[in-house]
Amino acid sequence: MTAETILTGYFGYGSLVNRQTLQTAYVEAHKARLFGWRRHWQARPGDVAPDGSQLALLSVHPDTGTSIDGLLVIDHAAHLPLVDVRETHYDRIALNRQQLSVSRADVKLPSAFVYVARKAEFTGKARLLQSYLDAVMAGFFQEYGEEGLIAFLDTTEGFGMDMICDRDHPYYPRAVHLPAKLGAKFDALLASRGVRFLP
Repeated sequence: MTAETILTGYFGYGSLVNRQTLQTAYVEAHKARLFGWRRHWQARPGDVAPDGSQLALLSVHPDTGTSIDGLLVIDHAAHLPLVDVRETHYDRIALNRQQLSVSRADVKLPSAFVYVARKAEFTGKARLLQSYLDAVMAGFFQEYGEEGLIAFLDTTEGFGMDMICDRDHPYYPRAVHLPAKLGAKFDALLASRGVRFLP
């Protein structure tokens, strides 16, 4: 068996839920649920917006009372170094297969991972990036519909932040295009969660 034929899986809970942002020739992807973890926002180490603002990123932390929906990407194990590069500032953490419930019951993998962000030291307030959130929320909307979009908001801590509105000139390198009506829907949902929109 060659390295190219060995498969593995990684659980996406943010931008990796959006299939348009995946950058390897992955094998397949399935809706999945991860038990015992919760999403949160935190400062992103070593990265700032064009205006010099510290950016926030999504990460996860153990929480025995919570489960989160996402996408299990099944990929060639040989592609993991490429995914690691994409997920700079994250550590790849092995999961117990019992922590995952996959929409396709016959999926069998020798290993599965989740990417957990490294802590950042910074002063001031980190800010959300609209082009990043557009990609994340579009992924959840495509996979889970409006109900899943609400569940994403409900299972993510720390939305009460300022957001840089860069939708028209995206800073996020894997930005996606949104119909105006969908962008307005996302903005209204985020405003209801305490997000403050900057010029």
